[in-house]
Amino acid sequence: MALYVHKYGGTSVGSIERIEAVADKVKNFRDRGDDVVVVLSAMSGETNRLIGLAKAITPDPDPREMDVLVSTGEQVTIALLCMALVKRGLLARSYTGSQVRILTDSAFSKARIQDIDTDRIREDLAAGRVVVVAGFQGVDDAGNITTLGRGGSDTTGVALAAALKADECHIYTDVDGVYTTDPRV
Repeated sequence: MALYVHKYGGTSVGSIERIEAVADKVKNFRDRGDDVVVVLSAMSGETNRLIGLAKAITPDPDPREMDVLVSTGEQVTIALLCMALVKRGLLARSYTGSQVRILTDSAFSKARIQDIDTDRIREDLAAGRVVVVAGFQGVDDAGNITTLGRGGSDTTGVALAAALKADECHIYTDVDGVYTTDPRV
């Protein structure tokens, strides 16, 4: 039995059909007896849509409030994937960056990960759950939601894999199974 961290980008979770396909892929790993932690991006185009909404309000949105806003895209996908996994008979639990406690500095929209508390994830894995984590986001010491900037979900995936000492980190470039295995883990 191995521990895999899978990261799926916005295109991979860009529709309900694609989220269902991701759930099938994750189920295949669980059926082999492997543990899986999934890191998700927002659905394709969602972050840009949210940025557009903010810019419609003001050309210079407050950076803290922007992070609160754009972090919501990932929250949608983690919940939907968990629903699809449960539908397939798997135990699954979703977490935002702050719920996992991905601790970052306070540089809004370009925060850097300082530490990851893996206790909740390890407890869920030990209970047989698939853990689904929102990529791209964390929380600072003051409890503010922070985001890691573009590509931040990849960063989250690799950082979680390192913190968990995962056997492999797969960064999927599309739902059809093309991926890279990060050799740094």
